[in-house]
Amino acid sequence: MKRTLFSAFLLSSALLFGACNNDKSAEVGTEGMNAAATVASDAANPTVDNPNVAGETEAPNPNAPVMTFSEVEHNFGDIKPGEVVKHTFEFTNTGKSPLLIENATASCGCTTPNWTKDPVPPGGKGTIEVQFNSQGKTGLQNKEIAVRANTQPSITQIAIRTNILPETNGPVKQ
Repeated sequence: MKRTLFSAFLLSSALLFGACNNDKSAEVGTEGMNAAATVASDAANPTVDNPNVAGETEAPNPNAPVMTFSEVEHNFGDIKPGEVVKHTFEFTNTGKSPLLIENATASCGCTTPNWTKDPVPPGGKGTIEVQFNSQGKTGLQNKEIAVRANTQPSITQIAIRTNILPETNGPVKQ
């Protein structure tokens, strides 16, 4: 009886594995298994076509937009634990063509950037608001925000700094 069950198991396993197509490129095409996921991701997250990015042998585009910030770093100073603080960075497009921010990403999930979504014409102004949540953090904090736009270079860094005071559980005795 045990032999019959074991033989049936081996036979069904052989049929199951033999029926599998191990050639994954035949299933999803020559681009590999993640081609469909890449296409879906690209459709959900369109990128800004950046004709202003110069190749290694090309000269920089003199008509490219230029993102000029009034400040590239803001220091909140000392804040209390759990406090949420915000700062708005202002910039001017000092270039010769419209500036479009594709994305702004922070170095930590506790920092959230929100930026001007419309194209900023030459001479126009835009903003990037940065919110920092100090929940669960202590001491000195330095957070960087990478702003990707159709500028040269395509990434501009801005930063926030703060010092989160130690949590106190009542009056301090001296």
